[in-house]
Amino acid sequence: MAIVEVSITPLGTAKTSISDYVAECVKIARESGLPCQLTGMGTILEGDLDQIMTVIRQMQESVFASGATRVISSIKIDDRRDKPGHDSSSKVASVEIKL
Repeated sequence: MAIVEVSITPLGTAKTSISDYVAECVKIARESGLPCQLTGMGTILEGDLDQIMTVIRQMQESVFASGATRVISSIKIDDRRDKPGHDSSSKVASVEIKL
């Protein structure tokens, strides 16, 4: 299973706030049915990498459809296949135990 953090940033918009764009992206992520978590710096998606990439594409296209003339997307992928139950909460728990 893959864990993907994505941050989609619109450019060429009339105002500096991007929360409306982010909200639309998070709606798309949630409607996908994939586990997702909004953070202060991006959105984390978990699941099949092909499905995640399709959702990210939809998120990016929604920003263009909302009027942005340029979109910068940063994607970080953790695709681990040697351990079942690989998800973001288990990654955090692994570090917390060591603290």
